[in-house]
Amino acid sequence: MRLGKKILRGLALLVFGLIFAAGVKTATTSSRQLPSPPSEVPEFTTDAEVQLAERLAGALRLQTVSREDRPVAAAELRALHAYLRATFPAVHGALQVETVGELSLLYTWPGQEATARPYLLLAHQDVVPVEAASESKWTHPPFAGTVEGGFIWGRGTLDDKGSVLAILEAVESLVRAGFKPRRTLYLAFGHDEELSGLRGAQQIAAQLKERGVRLDFVLDEGMVIADGMVPGARQPVALIGLAEKGYVSLALTVSAPGGHSSLPPPHTAVGVLSRAVRRVEDHPFPTDLRPPASELFDYIGPDLGGPLRFVFTNLWLLRPVLLWQLGQQPTSAAMLRTTTAATVIAGGAKDNVLPQQARAVINFRVLPGDSTAQVTQRVRRLIADPQVDVQPIAASQAEPTPVSSANSTSFRALTGAIRAVFPQALAGPTLMLGQSDSRYFAAVATNTYRFMPVTLRAADLERIHGTDERIGVQAYAEAVRFYQQLLRSCDREP
Repeated sequence: MRLGKKILRGLALLVFGLIFAAGVKTATTSSRQLPSPPSEVPEFTTDAEVQLAERLAGALRLQTVSREDRPVAAAELRALHAYLRATFPAVHGALQVETVGELSLLYTWPGQEATARPYLLLAHQDVVPVEAASESKWTHPPFAGTVEGGFIWGRGTLDDKGSVLAILEAVESLVRAGFKPRRTLYLAFGHDEELSGLRGAQQIAAQLKERGVRLDFVLDEGMVIADGMVPGARQPVALIGLAEKGYVSLALTVSAPGGHSSLPPPHTAVGVLSRAVRRVEDHPFPTDLRPPASELFDYIGPDLGGPLRFVFTNLWLLRPVLLWQLGQQPTSAAMLRTTTAATVIAGGAKDNVLPQQARAVINFRVLPGDSTAQVTQRVRRLIADPQVDVQPIAASQAEPTPVSSANSTSFRALTGAIRAVFPQALAGPTLMLGQSDSRYFAAVATNTYRFMPVTLRAADLERIHGTDERIGVQAYAEAVRFYQQLLRSCDREP
């Protein structure tokens, strides 16, 4: 009995000690947010905001749509180029402009110091199609470029003509103000990002590499300022993607002799294939809290309220609890594991004929730290059936991107510009689940960041690639101010 009491007393002291240490850690962990510096860029007047909106609306009327089954919209893209030349004459007078891959644009604004590290702002000109059946559901026609009710409506406002125009607006204003950059600035606007960027961004990156250009950083589209989407955050959170997940699609194929359905084997090709797919789905990849997703908690944890501040500032103790909790929801689990999605299955031609072949496709989004080869090997081990052939689809395969630094001068310049223009927002690094043109620049850039200076709520996310895509007139003006501030901030960095 005495020994039992001593053990219980010791366990109680241990628990108390852990709780006390965690409480001290929570109380003494200070914010990692930069102070909100005064913005160097004044706010736009109402009339100026309307003019910005109308210029973006003009670009939205050009249907630079990328479709899988049709040639690239060359005429519309060239019309957009002409519109940009007419709308931003100072940019086209001061910067060198090149056409790459026939329809992509590369701008160069030479810096005054040859040894200063150059950087690049990236966006794309093309947009996704609008499904014919959904056009009637739009508040305004998707390519009308309507400005009404405090919003700019149309396909491309968020993805990604809004970024193209906002960047050019910022540079135009700086050129007109007599700004002379110390560091060389590149602007790259691909024309086929929605078709994987093979003829646009990939060729621009290859051209810069051939010229021996080494970029300090690249900033592309991607994450946003999430309002009400980060649990425990009392204010919006500017999410900056430090890396992108990779992806690989595996084709599972089962071949069989076939024959009449009246004399079936124990398992047809369809049955064998179904069992293999289920086995893979029943064994998801384990969750793991690793960079860059883990860095978000370090950056915003001290500024959260309630229990989440306690959890995020004590991951040394509560990591398993957090992993379990986040792993329950698909949106958060996707940040913590390589995801599995069975997307295609086909087999058989007639109800009384045994199928001679059945095929399925499983798509995996690969977490940084994993590889497509590891995914393929794991799936083969899980299935462990010689009847099932597992092969990666070459056209649907890419490794995760390198993880960029959250401790670089460029990251500080980026977060500083965010805090100056959006002082109410927290800023933190994270993982981007999708892909962007920026992945092609890994060989020429020290760091790559993925961030759009637009505040969105959860309901707004479905507008991207969906119905009623739009951006607020004031929100678009803030995006222009952000790029103005960023260019000034970056020019002070070494």
